[in-house]
Amino acid sequence: MLEIFYPDLTADSAYAIDYEGYFRDGYRGLIYDVDNTLVPHGAPADPPAKALFERLHRIGYSVTLLSNNQEERVKSFARDVRYADYIYKAAKPSVKGYREAMRRMGTDEAHTLFVGDQLFTDVWGAKRAGILGILVRPIHPKEEIQIVFKRQLEKIVLYFYKRKQNKEGCHGRSIRSN
Repeated sequence: MLEIFYPDLTADSAYAIDYEGYFRDGYRGLIYDVDNTLVPHGAPADPPAKALFERLHRIGYSVTLLSNNQEERVKSFARDVRYADYIYKAAKPSVKGYREAMRRMGTDEAHTLFVGDQLFTDVWGAKRAGILGILVRPIHPKEEIQIVFKRQLEKIVLYFYKRKQNKEGCHGRSIRSN
């Protein structure tokens, strides 16, 4: 039952993923959550985020930010990283925003990766949309109260996920990293 929330892959950080390797494998679109995936909640795009989006642009990816946040937050982040479209008030885990992101990027489920820090919104939405979902560790421990509550539930799901992976000999099924 909990398997519907399991990530396809895990990574320590959105900055530690081997994007060049996934591009060679045929992935062309990247969809990102913003807060606590790329920067702490509410923080502006910092130099590492800007460098990441420059790198992704050079590789050849189309990128869309998909956030449940308000337009001004997501728009300003997209403007600062330069090489990303954005969708705000996405209502994740609804598949509508994921599908709209793929439409805008000209990709499909088989050629799109999603990167986010929350199981019940980010990863579950990606799975429901048929996209490979990568769960990354939250960047910062300070979070809004409703997210703090969800994190406690996530710990339960991740406990069983890791237990299953260990039984299968996958040891966490981590994503390839740089």
